[in-house]
Amino acid sequence: MKYFLFILLVVVFYSCATKKTVNIPDVEQSIDAWHLAAAQANFENYFNLMTDEGVFIGTDATENWKLAEFKAFSKPYFDTGKAWSFTSLERHVYAQNDIVYFDELLDTQMGICRGSGVMKMQNGTWKIAHYVLSIAVPNDNVTSLTQMKKEWDQNYMKELRAQ
Repeated sequence: MKYFLFILLVVVFYSCATKKTVNIPDVEQSIDAWHLAAAQANFENYFNLMTDEGVFIGTDATENWKLAEFKAFSKPYFDTGKAWSFTSLERHVYAQNDIVYFDELLDTQMGICRGSGVMKMQNGTWKIAHYVLSIAVPNDNVTSLTQMKKEWDQNYMKELRAQ
C-alpha cells in the first residue's frame, strides 16, 4: 500500500509540476507586435514573430505561402516603407496546454477582415505558426459577391482539379 501511495504521489506531483500555464497577455502582446511590425514596415521584426516553418494564407485563393515564399512576396511592400496595417477590433485567444489558437476581427485597408492563427512558443516568445486572413463578407452581400467571382472560381477549380 505504501508503494502504491508513493507512486500516486509521484504521478500527481509530476503532473502538477509539468503543467504549463499559457500567459494570454503575452500571446496578445506577440500578435499586436506582429501587426505593428507590418504597419511600421519592419520586415525583420515581422518575420521574427513567425516560426521558421510558419505559413500565411492570404485572402486570394492562390495565397498559401510557406515562410520563405511569404517573405519573397512581402519584401517589396516592406521595402517601400508601407506594408499593411491591421488593428485588432476583437480577439479571442484559446489555450490548451502549450497550444494557442486565436481569431480576430481586424480593421484593415480592405475593411473588416478576419484573422485566425495558431501560435507556438519558440525561444521564449509566442510566434505565429499558421495564420489565415479572410475578408469578412456580410451575409446580405454573399449572393452578389459569389456572382462577381463565379467565373474566376470556376476557372481556378478547373485548374486545381487538373493537377
